Amino acid sequence: MKSPGRTTLCFVVVVIYSSQATLNLNLESIVHPWILHEHELAGEEPLRQKRAVATSGPAAKEYTVDIEISFENASFLEPIKAYLNSLSFPIQGNDTDQATSILSIGVTTVCRPTGNEIWCSCETGYRWPQEQCLHNLSCQEHGSSPAGHHCNCLKGLPPKGPYCQLKRAVTLRMSVRLNVGFQEDLRNSSSALYRSYKTDLETAFRKGYSILPGFQLVTVTGFRPGSVVVTYEVRTTTPSPELMRKANEHVSQRLNQTYKMDDSSFQAVTSNETKFSIIPEIIFEGDTVTLTCENEVLSSNVSWHHVARRFDIQNSSRFSIYTFVLNNMTSVSRLMIYNITQGDAGDYICKLTLDIFEYESRKRVNVTPIRILATEETRVLCDNSPVSLNCCSEINVNWSKIEWKQEGKIYVPGNSETDSDSSCSRYTLTADGTQCLSGSAGTTVVYSCEFISAHGARGSKNIEVTFTSVANLTITQDPISVSEGQNFSIKCISDVSNYDEVYWNTSAGIKIYQRFYTTRRYENGAESVLTVKTSTREWNGTYHCIFRYKKSYSIATKDVTIHPLPLEPNIMVDPLEVAVLCKGSHYFKCCVEEDENYKVTFQVNSVSFPAEKEVNGKQVCYQFNYKANSIPWCPKTVDVFCHFTNAANNSVRSPSMKLNLVPGENITCHDPLIGVGEPGQVIQKLCQFSDRSSPGGPIGGVMTYTCVGSEWKVKRNDCISAPINSLLRLAEALLKSPSQDRKLPTYLKDLSSSTDQMAHEVSSSPGSLGAVVNILDLLSMVPTKVNLEMMMHVLSTVNVIVDKPILSTWKVLKQQQTNHSSKLLDSVERFSRALWSENSTSLSISQTNVQMKSMVIKPGSCKPYKQSFLFPDPDLWGNVAIDKYQLENLKTDSPIIIVTVAFPTLQSILAHDIQGNNFANSLVMTTTVSQKITMPFRISMTFKNNNSFGGKPQCVFWNFTLANYTGGWDSSGCHAKVEGTSIFCSCDHLTSFSILMSPDSPDPDSLLKILLDIISYIGLCFSILSLATCLVVEAMVWKSVTKNRTSYMRHICIVNIAASLLVADIWFIVASTIRDNYYLLNETACVAATFFIHFFYLSVFFWMLTLGLMLFYRLVFILHDASKSTQKAIAFSLGYGCPLIISVITVAATQPQEVYIRKNACWLNWDDTKALLAFVIPALMIVVVNVTITVVVITKILRPSVGDKPNKQEKNSLFQITKSIGVLTPLLGLTWGFGLATVFQGSNAVFHIAFTLLNAFQGLFILLFGCLWDQKVQEALLKKFSLSRWSSQHSKSTSLGSSTPVFSMSSPISRRFNNLFGKTAAPKGPPGNDGNFVSSGSSPI
Repeated sequence: MKSPGRTTLCFVVVVIYSSQATLNLNLESIVHPWILHEHELAGEEPLRQKRAVATSGPAAKEYTVDIEISFENASFLEPIKAYLNSLSFPIQGNDTDQATSILSIGVTTVCRPTGNEIWCSCETGYRWPQEQCLHNLSCQEHGSSPAGHHCNCLKGLPPKGPYCQLKRAVTLRMSVRLNVGFQEDLRNSSSALYRSYKTDLETAFRKGYSILPGFQLVTVTGFRPGSVVVTYEVRTTTPSPELMRKANEHVSQRLNQTYKMDDSSFQAVTSNETKFSIIPEIIFEGDTVTLTCENEVLSSNVSWHHVARRFDIQNSSRFSIYTFVLNNMTSVSRLMIYNITQGDAGDYICKLTLDIFEYESRKRVNVTPIRILATEETRVLCDNSPVSLNCCSEINVNWSKIEWKQEGKIYVPGNSETDSDSSCSRYTLTADGTQCLSGSAGTTVVYSCEFISAHGARGSKNIEVTFTSVANLTITQDPISVSEGQNFSIKCISDVSNYDEVYWNTSAGIKIYQRFYTTRRYENGAESVLTVKTSTREWNGTYHCIFRYKKSYSIATKDVTIHPLPLEPNIMVDPLEVAVLCKGSHYFKCCVEEDENYKVTFQVNSVSFPAEKEVNGKQVCYQFNYKANSIPWCPKTVDVFCHFTNAANNSVRSPSMKLNLVPGENITCHDPLIGVGEPGQVIQKLCQFSDRSSPGGPIGGVMTYTCVGSEWKVKRNDCISAPINSLLRLAEALLKSPSQDRKLPTYLKDLSSSTDQMAHEVSSSPGSLGAVVNILDLLSMVPTKVNLEMMMHVLSTVNVIVDKPILSTWKVLKQQQTNHSSKLLDSVERFSRALWSENSTSLSISQTNVQMKSMVIKPGSCKPYKQSFLFPDPDLWGNVAIDKYQLENLKTDSPIIIVTVAFPTLQSILAHDIQGNNFANSLVMTTTVSQKITMPFRISMTFKNNNSFGGKPQCVFWNFTLANYTGGWDSSGCHAKVEGTSIFCSCDHLTSFSILMSPDSPDPDSLLKILLDIISYIGLCFSILSLATCLVVEAMVWKSVTKNRTSYMRHICIVNIAASLLVADIWFIVASTIRDNYYLLNETACVAATFFIHFFYLSVFFWMLTLGLMLFYRLVFILHDASKSTQKAIAFSLGYGCPLIISVITVAATQPQEVYIRKNACWLNWDDTKALLAFVIPALMIVVVNVTITVVVITKILRPSVGDKPNKQEKNSLFQITKSIGVLTPLLGLTWGFGLATVFQGSNAVFHIAFTLLNAFQGLFILLFGCLWDQKVQEALLKKFSLSRWSSQHSKSTSLGSSTPVFSMSSPISRRFNNLFGKTAAPKGPPGNDGNFVSSGSSPI
């Protein structure tokens, strides 16, 4: 290369030629320097495809020659480039070398002087080799290019080459249009037409594009309509637009003209020349994202496209596009997206266009929301303990900054720490009492952790921190010092309302059972009250009230002193009753189980006597010898008591001892312990003071003696053995114990052991048997959960007392009219409902005389409940089943347990029914569910049919409420189906009208119940149709019958009575569908139905009252005339206002305690709250008022006062009102009078039938007597629907006045009723009395 001082311009051209001869060139004279490259095509794979020239000689070879040409004048460059571009290739060799052809000539490198330097840059499609960039200075840098990078410009021309080389091959996706018709065969790549087009086109393409530098191959990829559009791909280096145009011209020249190629339709797209980068790599919502396209093709025509949204991106507030050329070597386009969102995610296309070339690159942008993980709520106790709040990002990146902020009424600062490795931040705060004052206890402060990315995205998470002060407790100040048997309470008050747990315990750390205390939370505090109704010595000690919040405990302490004092039931007296001769004496005794320093006195009448103390082992007795001669008269009965007074000066009185002073005439029995008595006299004595006392300890129970002849004989022995009596006393004390739940397992175990050991004594002693049942009853009332071991002890005890040898003892108990059998069954059911197991899904216990099986139903896993019971007796077996649907209705978040207990001998122990028939003749099974059941819950059972006498079997259940709550067999709702030797049982229940007022219902299976149901539903249908008809009739004749004020108000009342009764009847039907047999389907809907039935039935009565009062007002207060609007306001206030007030008060007073409705019907409760009276009392009072008004009005009409002469139209309306009230009120009064009779239990069936009959047809009565009996209504209807024939007949009838009754009633009662209201035949009235009634012997009214 010439020196820079003399050379203005130099450039390097590359010449590619092929030859079949040996190359022997001497270019020394024209090349400086020259470099010859020889390439065999086979060695160029895959850069260039081998070409074969069909000659007879050796294969042709391609050669590439770089030629450096220098110019003094730079203006020579463009003409030379234009000349080279105008050449047509290949150029055949001259005559001396015809085997050589020049394939292409192109400029690769141009060197220009720049300042004092020469800058050599590559032409389009060429670049400096990597090694030259590495060892030479590039134009834009002071050093070499980084390793692995190419460059386009170097400072100075390398002296020995290589010069700019072709770039790497790219695939050009091109298309061209043929102006010929499209044929469908061109869609089929296997058709002859397709193959012909493809062959011809690829041949022309190959010849034309072979002049491109680095050309390798061309492939036709398909055809599409639009004339014929040919799509093809060219594999080559990126050519210049000029060279590409020249190649396209060569293609057109070499293609058969029949194809009619459109020279202007060439298009080319390349996608692998552009460098596409996205910053940042991980994009968060809110980031500013930069998308950069770099291309060595110099063009500023760059466009951006969002694929998913299908739109070209333009500059806007959120998008910014900046395109420029860097160092005249690279085209750069940047798209900036501000505050990027999820909607901006998707594929982006960067497209650079130059001439026919489109350089396209695509990349996907993924936008990730900033997700921060943190506990959203926490509580902090202001006790100066450090608490950490933690926030972590879901994606681990290097965040630019993490900030913490707080907002709230109080300010509690902290320190933040960031762990960049885990992308977490910790905020540690310490709150003390000065920051959390009592007024701010429970104040919530919101702390926010905000993560900020390096590109502007922000994500935050709120943590609600509730600051709670340490609770300051205030406990009852007064000292608590009480005696046994008295009550006391301790109130513990906290000044903060936030706590996790409140409990009480003793100084020994024993928790008090929860039933003894209540806790309430207020807005700014809380309180817990420990209440003991009957204190015992166990309550003596120190008690701690504990409020726990997290790990902080606030404790208040109170000492309780319990002074010893025997409880009244624990004072054993002797005698219970005694007869003493008038001059005789007798010892009275009071005994207790402990020796304390009591002051004991005996009181006879109002006189007190000191007692003598006697200690006998653990028993201490106080006795007094009473001498009868101190009483001035005889005979007489005197009550004797003993008083125990303790050190605290509290006293308790013993049970009464009855002293009968008798003369000695008829006395035949004498005994120093029992006393004297007449023949047949009965005396009771405590067993421990009788001759049956045991040395092993005090026995319990009562011995009954009777005087027979001259001696006392035992009539009944109800004594309880000492061990059983001791357990009974402990069970009674257990219910008053503060730790009864802890002691219960031990008590059950001791009871089971003692009962088993004393089975013989229990079998021979009704007293001991009854005591065991009483113990079970008492222990079952301890409200605690029962585990399997405890249940085993219970059933073990039951197994002993229901054994066959003891059945005779049960008969003795039943003869004493006790309910021990019912009490036993009830206690077993209570234990069954309290059974609990956390691990097992089924529990079972099997004894000789009792079996238990159960199943645990966990939420989400439900299967049918089926249990079978078999006993040694083949006639005693049974199955119980509950289908899956019933169990799925028990929607609960906690497991429930279904328990079935079967007894083979209990049927002979339970009492007979009222008629003395023993209903139960098979296995007795009881099934309980640990959850309260409000929805229908049918249970199916199968029993062995043991009825060998051919009688009708009945399924019965034990109803604990029968016989004054002593229990009895009940068949209500139980249906039996006999199949061979089996009896299948199921239950259902129906409702009837008589439930409306009656607190009890007839037997669902009785003939009376079926009859009431039939009357109810038939009557309802008639009532609803009649009331609807009444409203329609009133609407049709309204204008005709409301011409005066009195008539207007009368029909207002009739319409509202009908409407209210219609709605009430409809709600009654709704209520009957809400309940399914014996259970309620939906308690909320049942409450709503009951409310509306109550409201609308009351509205019927109050509108009747309004009608009566309006009539009374019109006839009594003649001179006073209120306006129509005033009367309407009063009427609607009375008709709907009063019922609404009564209904709302009733539901508000009873529903919070869930005693508004009945357990088995949608109507007002009777058993628990007597809410039914909220309907009965107003209804009956209104009936009485209406009857009174009717009597007054009829009297007033029959004997008018002087001056009481309303006009004829007013008078007619008044008469209709009187008639309506006279008819409706007795009917209503009669109806609800029968309803009142049904309130009383055991009322006669006649009252039920009459009440149901009259009530069901109430709507029909209103239609007939309140609407159609009104003559104005009749006339209006006849006028509205009359024909000419009817009109002539009507005119004749009116000329006679109203001489014929509206209804033909021939009975004496009917005639008398018509006479009362002027409906008998009468002389003609004066003209103008159209429609008025005339009474014989009186002036028209």
